Amino acid sequence: MGDKWIMSRKELERKSLLEAVGSGRLFLTEAAVRMKVSYRQSKRIWKRYLEEKDAGLCHRNRGKKPNNAYPESFKQKILQRYEERYNTFGPTFASEKLEEDDGLNVNAETLRLWLKKAGLWQRKRKHHIYRERRERRPAFGELLQIDGSIHRWFDEQYHCLLNMVDDATGICLAQLDKGETTQVLLSTFLQWIKRYGIPKAVYVDLKSVYVSPKPLKEKYDDDLLIQEGFSVFEQVCKRLNIEIIRAYSPQAKGRVERKHAVFQDRLVKELNLYDIHTLESANEYLKKFLVKVNQKFAKPQHSVPDSHRDPRPYGDLKQIFCWRYKRQLRHDWTIQFKRAYYQVKKGYEHLLKPEDFILIKCYLDGSMRFWFGEAELVYEALSFKPEPPSRSKQYYERKNLTTEEITRKRTRKPKPNHPWKNFNSVWLKT
Repeated sequence: MGDKWIMSRKELERKSLLEAVGSGRLFLTEAAVRMKVSYRQSKRIWKRYLEEKDAGLCHRNRGKKPNNAYPESFKQKILQRYEERYNTFGPTFASEKLEEDDGLNVNAETLRLWLKKAGLWQRKRKHHIYRERRERRPAFGELLQIDGSIHRWFDEQYHCLLNMVDDATGICLAQLDKGETTQVLLSTFLQWIKRYGIPKAVYVDLKSVYVSPKPLKEKYDDDLLIQEGFSVFEQVCKRLNIEIIRAYSPQAKGRVERKHAVFQDRLVKELNLYDIHTLESANEYLKKFLVKVNQKFAKPQHSVPDSHRDPRPYGDLKQIFCWRYKRQLRHDWTIQFKRAYYQVKKGYEHLLKPEDFILIKCYLDGSMRFWFGEAELVYEALSFKPEPPSRSKQYYERKNLTTEEITRKRTRKPKPNHPWKNFNSVWLKT
């Protein structure tokens, strides 16, 4: 493989955790919990990572064929026999009949995988899901449940209440908005971190605002977080080393679901009682309402240990809670972004050159900045689409051409063999 390494998603996550350990932002004991290994095993992984870097995280058997693998000819023979005689059999029964009648010995689970991959069999029977009540986490900030509730909070219009509930104490933080968007999610999550600290894990459902439904593409960029397959919320959590746990049913994150019922009962009545009908006034009253709800229904914060991490080592949180885009710098030092054009000011010739990729950050307050590495670039918005450098006004001025000559050069003339020049007017009369 040379200097290129193929890493799985699990190995990429381990890489980010070990980088956090190396920079002092995470203890090895915490990294062991995130990697779901024992502390002794985490020390072995850390030692190999220090010695071999990224290569030490790759599985040793990757790319090698197992010694006990069946030959490809035997596999094709089994599949052909299954299609001819046992196409209505299940894998277990088919493996028994293959051994009994045809003398072909193959494990039932191996046959099951072969049939599923070849599209010859799929599971039909469905088991009822058994759910067991999960105990609360032992520490404040160890797990944060997040969910949005679409409801008629005031008047007849539907709005979204984004609610965050701590699993150990039941302390909640909420904000109203027009919909369950990334904007309200990041702004509410930023408020939580500024008030309490960085939680260890978050519990969310499968909405695309939390986790992207797209699989991680095999694109190995310098910045692994700017890839197709990561939502903005996932990018923020990875930069802060926050584990994302997916909930596959409403019952899994029942505490935040039950908290929705409290809000839909009490908050709606209080908003109607105090004649509040706008989003701004409702969010202003929500601050007082949250204090009362936490005092009545949540456990005291000091009753359990606090596992929140200090956000100060991560620097300016504004640079983390933002949308990130990459755009290529043109030869005339302009950038196109969201159907608009921007001109990068002069003075960065020593730093970057055309065709370099510029990082565009869009912040929660609506502002936008251009970055190249650690340097912030000064730019201005253009009210027109810039012309190509070869036909720009400065180019013609250097050639000392008149206005008529410029117009003549800019006008495109069709070639002599153009199809339109072969048009015969006689065809219209026939």
